[in-house]
Amino acid sequence: MSQSCLLSRVFGVLAALLVLMPLTPSSADEEGHRLPFSDLVIAEPARHFSDTQECVEPEDEMKRNHMNYILHQRDETVHDGIRTRQYALEECINCHAIKGEDGEYIRVEDPRHFCASCHTYASVNIDCFQCHADIPVRETMLHQSQSGNGNLAGESSRQLLATEGRVNE
Repeated sequence: MSQSCLLSRVFGVLAALLVLMPLTPSSADEEGHRLPFSDLVIAEPARHFSDTQECVEPEDEMKRNHMNYILHQRDETVHDGIRTRQYALEECINCHAIKGEDGEYIRVEDPRHFCASCHTYASVNIDCFQCHADIPVRETMLHQSQSGNGNLAGESSRQLLATEGRVNE
C-alpha cells in the first residue's frame, strides 16, 4: 500500500470521527463536568403584528425577503424620489412595535423588540436604527385596502402617492 493511500485512509477515518462526534448523547464529560454551551438556550423570535391590518406580503415571504423590499424602497425613494408606504420601514415599525409593562414602546436595544428578537435569533446585525426610529413616530398611513395587494406599481402607486400629498395630479 502506498503512503498516499495510507494517508488518505487515515484522514478519512479522522473525518468520519469528527462528523460523528457531535452525535454523542451526553452533554457532560467523563467526570460529569458540563461542556461549554451545553446549557445554551436560544430564544425564538417574538411575533408581533397589527390586529387591524394584514402585512404587505405573506409571513414566509417577509421572513425571507423583507430586507430586499426595504432596500428596494430605499433606492426608489433616495434615487428616484418615489415615496410609497407599502414597504417603508416606518410602516413596519408602526405595525410591529410593542409596548412594555410600563406602557412605553420597547426600543431596539431590548431583546423583546420585534426586529431585535428575529435578528438576534438569526445572528444578523442591523444598523437601520442608527438613522431610523425604532418606535412609531406617527399614525400609520398605510390603509387596510392597500395592504396585502403585492407590488404597488403604476396607477395604484400614483393613487397612493396622491393620498399622501406627494404627487400633483
